[in-house]
Amino acid sequence: MTFDYIPKGVCARKFTIQVEDGVIRSVKAEGGCNGNLQGVAALLQGMTPEEAVRRMEGIRCGMKKTSCPDQIAQALKGVIT
Repeated sequence: MTFDYIPKGVCARKFTIQVEDGVIRSVKAEGGCNGNLQGVAALLQGMTPEEAVRRMEGIRCGMKKTSCPDQIAQALKGVIT
């Protein structure tokens, strides 16, 4: 399953996430901090959505109440059954 997620409160404009057989296959971001998001995407490959949510949910970016990792976690919560 591949789906798009429009994050709220961060610089990134869109995440495209592919999850197959209960494992994250890819995460692509439009906008945001390119190098950091490429690093996060590489680390997420092969991880279950549950583990990714556990690790990233609640991370903040400076004074913001959220961050790109937190927003990816929010997107992934939609695929956890």
